[in-house]
Amino acid sequence: MPEDYYKVLGVAKDASPDDIKKAYRSLAKKYHPDVTDLSKDEAEAKFKEVSEAYEVLSDENKRKLYDQYGHAGVNNQFSKGGFSWEDFTHADDISDIFGDIFGSMFGGNFGRRQQSRSANSPRQGESLRYDLEIALTDVLNGKTAELSIPHSVTCGDCRGTGGKDGNVETCHACGGSGQMQRVSRTPFGNMVSVAACSICGGSGRSFKERCPKCRGSGRNNVSSKVSVDIPKGVEEGTRLRVAGAGDAGHSGGPPGDLIVVIHIKGDKQFHRDGTNLWSEVATTYPKLVLGGEETIKTIDGETISLTIPAGTQIGGVLRITGKGLPKLYQNTRGNMLVRVKIDIPLKVSPQERELLMKLDEQAGKKPPAKTKSKLRQKFEDF
Repeated sequence: MPEDYYKVLGVAKDASPDDIKKAYRSLAKKYHPDVTDLSKDEAEAKFKEVSEAYEVLSDENKRKLYDQYGHAGVNNQFSKGGFSWEDFTHADDISDIFGDIFGSMFGGNFGRRQQSRSANSPRQGESLRYDLEIALTDVLNGKTAELSIPHSVTCGDCRGTGGKDGNVETCHACGGSGQMQRVSRTPFGNMVSVAACSICGGSGRSFKERCPKCRGSGRNNVSSKVSVDIPKGVEEGTRLRVAGAGDAGHSGGPPGDLIVVIHIKGDKQFHRDGTNLWSEVATTYPKLVLGGEETIKTIDGETISLTIPAGTQIGGVLRITGKGLPKLYQNTRGNMLVRVKIDIPLKVSPQERELLMKLDEQAGKKPPAKTKSKLRQKFEDF
């Protein structure tokens, strides 16, 4: 079980988002391979642990789930999508960290350009992932799924500013730039380091009173109903995108998307093979030898008659054309392939036993030679 995320960052459970951000930056710099005294493997493990804790506690929705359910609450069916390095490590924060490290080492102004561009500019919200399980009949007919999606929206009380009643002002500490510079004298000259403003957190804006509804984050957590159209012929693992159904954007940016990943339940009667469906039918020995018919159900729910040709072997495959699954975004359907097996009774009546024994005696014997007719014999004698 991973260690408690609050302990990992060294903050209290009621820590503000700014306190969590400061703790993360401090620890990330501490465990960076270029400045830490730890071995490379130890430093990487620590850095990963700190990043994982920050990834959960910096997200309002994930933090709420973590506070209520612990680690299980942030490892379930519903999760953030995207899976990119930028999403996991928060590129604007990493830019600050690396800017501080390189700035202190070489006196450069690394990270300033990235920070100044991203501090106040609109950014798209996080994309979300939802794993949806459907039945095989849904692949045949398609369906519209109604999902309940927890996500964040722009706070209506503060209009996304984070300040009470939407009242914000230019940060007096950084003058609205969202960053602070520190100059220190060294034997190699003046060294400049750049970091996000500790007052406004890099946004360039501050407020006297925090919005009580969103606690200054500018976003609130809600649960919304989202309709997702599942097309006919959908495959296992197909990803369907619902634009704008993810988390709210930052600084007026557009919301993220919802990514619905399709999983298909197993079926007791049918096995999928692309657009074809495999099934089985049980018949009797006489029908295999002489031919006959058996009834079988299709995935449409129909009961149809299946012809067993004379001489069909056990394990033989019979084809029912057009009774498989549809191709994605096409009207054509695959076939239903039926494997024949024999139905052997566990008990037989005395009459059946006698008939089977006679049949066994005659099995494999050559038929008797045909006798000449009396008329034909007379002609041959004449």
